Amino acid sequence: MAGDAPVSNPWLSPNRPSAGNNGEPQRSVQDALTALTGPAAPQGAGVPRPAHVLPVTAPQPIAGPGWWWLGVHGGAGVTTLERAVPGGQDAHRAWPVSEVPQPVVLVARSSAGGLKAAQSAAQQWASRTVTGVELLGLVVVADAPGRRPRVLRDLLRLASGAVPRLWEIPWVEAWRLGEPATAHLPRECVPLARDLAQLTRRA
Repeated sequence: MAGDAPVSNPWLSPNRPSAGNNGEPQRSVQDALTALTGPAAPQGAGVPRPAHVLPVTAPQPIAGPGWWWLGVHGGAGVTTLERAVPGGQDAHRAWPVSEVPQPVVLVARSSAGGLKAAQSAAQQWASRTVTGVELLGLVVVADAPGRRPRVLRDLLRLASGAVPRLWEIPWVEAWRLGEPATAHLPRECVPLARDLAQLTRRA
């Protein structure tokens, strides 16, 4: 109704970009690199705890720039990402909690099982049953070449809607054949590395 205060969306930043001369939002380089596409913080109340939860460990915290790759299922692609995008460490399929929030990136394959595991991990985070982590987003590694079936696209939409950011890595046949990850980097690794470096940069 006219005169009512606008309803705020708790998942959107209150600092919205201002419009430029052409009416398009003006965004800084940092905004462009690390723009949120999902919730920035756990929802908490009302989010059911998933039936399958990842364990929690207390490893040595990462000092300085860096992050944890958290594979949400076996064969997610963490080892390959460690080689292709330096800076992250394998969390060994457990939330790396600490008194100092640890930057975490979920990793899943684009299969139905992988995306459902990603959705469960996102629910676990959203329900606030995991503390001591800063979830940066989800990396989905293609499980097969070509266009995904609609059912998998729908599952990806559900899973990615529950995390702050989504990055997708396409199928790389050379990786499947065991060739060095750094010798066959898809272009999608460039923005992934850039974003994570920006997000984990320490003042």
